[in-house]
Amino acid sequence: MPKKPPFFKKKNSPSKNGVCSPSHLQGVPVQLRIIKMVQGGDGMARLPDGRVCFVQGALPGELCEVELTFQKKDFTRGRVVRVVEPSPDRAVPKCPLYGKCGGCSLQHLDSRKQAEYMAQVERENFRRLAHAELPEDFVIHTGSPWGYRNRARVVPQFARNGECSGFAFREQESNALIPFGNCPVLTPALNEFLQGPARKIFGSGSLPRRPARPGDVSLNVFDNGKGEVSYYYRGMPKEEFEKNAVSVVEIEGRKIESDASVFFQSNLGLLPELVQSVRRAVDEGLSNGNACNDWLIDLFSGVGFFAALLQDKFKRVTTVERDDGCLKHAKKNLSAKDSGMASVENVSAPAEEWLADHVVDIPATLIVDPPRTGLPGEALEAIVRSSVKRLIYVSCDPVTLSRDYAKLAMAGFGLERAEGFAFYPQTPHMEMLFVLSR
Repeated sequence: MPKKPPFFKKKNSPSKNGVCSPSHLQGVPVQLRIIKMVQGGDGMARLPDGRVCFVQGALPGELCEVELTFQKKDFTRGRVVRVVEPSPDRAVPKCPLYGKCGGCSLQHLDSRKQAEYMAQVERENFRRLAHAELPEDFVIHTGSPWGYRNRARVVPQFARNGECSGFAFREQESNALIPFGNCPVLTPALNEFLQGPARKIFGSGSLPRRPARPGDVSLNVFDNGKGEVSYYYRGMPKEEFEKNAVSVVEIEGRKIESDASVFFQSNLGLLPELVQSVRRAVDEGLSNGNACNDWLIDLFSGVGFFAALLQDKFKRVTTVERDDGCLKHAKKNLSAKDSGMASVENVSAPAEEWLADHVVDIPATLIVDPPRTGLPGEALEAIVRSSVKRLIYVSCDPVTLSRDYAKLAMAGFGLERAEGFAFYPQTPHMEMLFVLSR
């Protein structure tokens, strides 16, 4: 008797996750009408049995044949096998690695429409998670849809002779590697660097020519906006680090030092618009009395980016960052001597611990730029107890931002302004700015 295919299961037999799945849904594409786009860029539909299905590569309004890839009792996931009735906003992906590489999962949506779709998603997220409405004038700022990304992490590939033959990204939902030649979202300078000079890094004797396992070594590369590329890899000798990892970016007339081992924004073309929005929020707070110029507190401050650009407006500046690599640059980027300020303080500590230990008893201007996990509970509680009336919240995750806003709203903070920034075109990721006051 021939072996049954691996996807075959008896009717109503439990799958490996313990959920019974109707046999007619196993290995057979299901035709579904896509209702809307959800966070993460998937289309949402409903199976005949009523379960929600999140469909990768589908757009609202489309009729698609969908292969189910994951099933649970209350929801499923799938991918588009064939588009029966395409959306007028569907586009032909520009990159041949679309659907394989772990990045740029939104290339099937026309670049000119991506911000519009994302705005709809974020309005619904805010409504569902914060039980409130985003302002009518909520807008998503956009820039160039291609060749914009100035920072990346890649994995070197090695030929049989041990020489570096190129680089790879991670595969979708996997640690497998996808080699690439020219990436259409990277800046021209990064593509040129990775196709030439970067390959010599791993043949210089500073690293073994071939790592023990593929993917054991990764390379961070950064284009400072002038075509000057810095790079970093773990174990990099100090002399090479100082020569090749450190970079200087000029934003709004100010030079900001960083290096390729720490976080910095990946879209320098659009970054000035975020800076201008933060400046406007600060100026409004100072002029309307919701904040004073006695103290600027920049939490999760990284290399001191926002504080360095705003320090001339305040008598006292405190940055709080737990990463020592970032703190080293923050100390150089903020100088009381250069700005004529009374004091500059760069603190190495978790933001929530610093807030809990320090009483903010004046209407200071507070900027927070937390990781994707959002503000820790202790930080939220400390902000609520403080005398801060003006909060500028920069978020890289709209979901945790909505969650945090709901808690701040209960403490009397209102949403004055909301803006989005499409820092990562061709992906569903974006940054948001909330200006809150009480």
